[in-house]
Order: sequence, then structure tokens, then C-alpha cells
Amino acid sequence: MTGRALFGLPPIWLRVNCPCVNCRDSRTGERLVSITDLPDPVTVISARRSGDRVEVVFGPDGHRAVFDVAWLSQFAIGDEAAAGPGATPSPPSGWREEDERTEDSKRLWSAKEIGPAFPQGSWPLFRAEAAHRQACLAAVLRDGFVVLSDVPRESGAVLTVAQSIGFVRETECGALVDVHAGARPPNQVFTSRAVPPRTAQPFRDPLPTVEFVHCLHEAAGGGESVLVDGFRAAAALRARDPAAFAVLSGSEVTFAYAGARAELRATRPVIGVDPHGRIREIRLNHTYMQPLRRPPAESVSFYAAYRTFAKTIGWPDQALTFLLRRGDCLILDNTRILTGRTGSAGADQRHLQLCWTDLDRLASTLALIRRSRHNGRLRGFSR
Repeated sequence: MTGRALFGLPPIWLRVNCPCVNCRDSRTGERLVSITDLPDPVTVISARRSGDRVEVVFGPDGHRAVFDVAWLSQFAIGDEAAAGPGATPSPPSGWREEDERTEDSKRLWSAKEIGPAFPQGSWPLFRAEAAHRQACLAAVLRDGFVVLSDVPRESGAVLTVAQSIGFVRETECGALVDVHAGARPPNQVFTSRAVPPRTAQPFRDPLPTVEFVHCLHEAAGGGESVLVDGFRAAAALRARDPAAFAVLSGSEVTFAYAGARAELRATRPVIGVDPHGRIREIRLNHTYMQPLRRPPAESVSFYAAYRTFAKTIGWPDQALTFLLRRGDCLILDNTRILTGRTGSAGADQRHLQLCWTDLDRLASTLALIRRSRHNGRLRGFSR
């Protein structure tokens, strides 16, 4: 079967992913061989299956590798995993790499769908029980947010919550930001005015990805949090107006901020997609969007698409509205969830503290919890 695919996987794929000790560090899983170290072309001289393993001899240099069949089957194309070596596979339509940041790995929601039982947890349980911690972190990746109750009403307590998940990302404002009316005018966040749903800090590159909002004191009236699933809104736009979606996903715009301690700019599309067109990031905030530098016709097309998307976000069924009460801490995915608030009457009373960490760290923490619990169950079973 010289040069032929094995499990639908071509010889070069198999050789690049050889698990032998010369090609991969058994402790860390790191590759030790670069693609330029491999022969060109690579062929398969022979493949022999024995139970749950298959031994492959590569040409032209006779390199040997032993693969686990179950591991290969994760990547097999077509029906070869069941048929074994020698079958002729046909690739499935839409074959693509997994990416947990895209819409395919999310549960998209409307306010009506998620409102009756939106993701909530308890900070004491989060600290005490791995299962509860796992459920809360999984909700952030799946639904985009979770609200933890009973966080101590102490200044800086939000940092403890963030540090239980990852490293706090500091900015020119430090690790912690206080939000209350009159704290830092003229930014509208530090007023009692309503704020429409938007991406926080869109002028940063990279975008801060996980936001923590801890309520030390709610407003006497109003000041409710407003969340919109930006991925769902973008998917709705794509279904109803593909041309507008194409404009917003294919046109870069600049967001900028200038203050006494920082001058920041980021240029990205409003709707970020991967090479397969899957929604991966929303960056929407009219406050910091800079004037377009485009021919008139393109500017007209962009603003028309932008208006359509803004109207979609404003549909009555999109926005989940609820009051963060004292001790509540909202954890959200800032690449997906658009956040705003209603206006408040008791402006002087509402006091929030914010900080940031990163999605990759949150995903890592969740993976470690799952691995630890899985290994614990296996050890328990073995006894």
C-alpha cells in the first residue's frame, strides 16, 4: 500500500504526527521533529494492525511508528475507521477543524429561551465543590456568562473570583476598576444614563475576553444589567440579510481611545469570522468607533449594514435584563456577549467593581477540573 492513505489519512499526516520517542516528547507531548526534517515525499511502505494498534513503516527511510487505533479514528475520514487499513474513504462535506471559540461550540440564546433559568451559581459552592465550579465555567463557554451569588461585599473581592480562574489582566487603570456615577467623567459608564449593549474595551488588541462585574451596591431604582448574545444576533443577521453580514464580517473598522494614561487603537471587523465563515468574535461599540476611511459607496454600504445589525440587536426578544444585587458577580465572555444597562435613579448608590482575565485560561482551568475528576473516578473504579 505504498503511498496510500491509512484511515483516510495521507502518509505525510501520519509521519508528522508520529508518536515515537524520537518524534515526540513522551512527558510533554511536544513535537521534536520539524516538517523540514522529514523526507519529501513521505510514503507508507507497510501497515500492519494488531488488536488496538497499527504499526506503520514509512518510506523512503524505513521510519517506524505505532499508532493507537482509537486515537487515529478521531481524525479518520469517511468510513475507514470501521473498515481498517486499505479502504477508500470519501471526505465528509464541510470538513473543518474544531474551534471552541466559534458559534459551532456555543448554545445561542434569546432572552425568552434563557431567561427562565439563566446560568447561576454560588461562590461558596464554587470554591468548595469541583462539580459546581465545572458547571459554572462550562456555562461561560457554552452560554457566554454566569452569575455567582454570595461573593463577599468587600472591595477587591472580584479579584479573588478572577484569580480562582486565571491571571488578572491589568491595564493602565490597574487590576481593578471602580464603576459608580461620577467616578471618572465624562465616560458614560460612570454616569446614571442607560448604556446600550456593546463590547467592552473594543479599542484593545487583544480584546479583553473575560469580564468580571461584582456588585457592591445596587441602584435604588433601575441600573439593571442588559445582556445580548452577539453570536445569535449575528447569526440572525446572516439568515435575514446575508449581504449585510458579508459587509460587517469583511470590513475592518478602527476603535480608538485616548486618555491621560493611554492611547489605544484596534482595527477589526464588527463581526469576526474564521476561514469557514463561522462567527468567532463580535466587536461592537459606537462610542469608540472611528470615522471610516473608504470610498463613499463602501461607507454607505457599511453604515446600512451596521444599522441593520444594530436593529437586530435591539429586537425585543434579544436582550436579557436583570438586576445584579449586592454580592452578585457576573462573569461573561466579552468576545460574544454585548453588555449594557438601564438608566438608574439612585445613581449615587450603584457601585460595581470590574476586572479581567482570559478565555484561554478559563478553558484551561475547566479542562484541568474535568481531567482531575475523570482521573479520580478512574482511580476509584480501579479499586
